[in-house]
Amino acid sequence: MSENYRTFAEMIDAWLGGAGLTLVGAALGRVMWHVQQARKGFRKFLGREIVYELPIALGMALIGEGLASWLNLQQPASTGLIAMGAYLGPRGAEVTLSRWFGKKPASE
Repeated sequence: MSENYRTFAEMIDAWLGGAGLTLVGAALGRVMWHVQQARKGFRKFLGREIVYELPIALGMALIGEGLASWLNLQQPASTGLIAMGAYLGPRGAEVTLSRWFGKKPASE
């Protein structure tokens, strides 16, 4: 196996495989969102809330992988889509799609 990787995505894909790369992308997306919430003071940086982000990351990884497959995206574009979806999360995705299709987002 060559040790010359052109991108971070190629390195993770070689080390962990495609599923690992998908999970890393989703986890990084949720961690970015969590850090932003911690910076704003809405949650603690190392609080128990970060554990609750794991199921969201996993679910958004599955949704993002399906969407990337449907759009025929290759690596690293599919990982970028997955990370973006994980960053948005379920609520962010709902608001984005509602605005895209011109509907008023559902209130909480």
